[in-house]
Amino acid sequence: MSDKINWKYNEPKILLEISKYLEGTYDQHYVGNKDIQTVDFWHSLGSLDTTARDNAIKYLARYGKKGGKNRKDLIKAIHYIILMMWDLERESNTE
Repeated sequence: MSDKINWKYNEPKILLEISKYLEGTYDQHYVGNKDIQTVDFWHSLGSLDTTARDNAIKYLARYGKKGGKNRKDLIKAIHYIILMMWDLERESNTE
């Protein structure tokens, strides 16, 4: 992130927190012999976009209810939105 911007809302720190969370997920979501992530499975089924959207909504709806204002729910929702963006980018590149 640029040091020239006077960040008002602490975006660099928040993005770093999200990045650290994402790094930790790469050991958690595998199917079979640790060669396929669940996200890859959803992608192969053609349901990544809707599954990621539904999961993002789930975590946003849960925010403030399960464990109070649980910051991790927001990070998980962001993660699923990132997956939707990746899927959209991949789709755009194949058209």
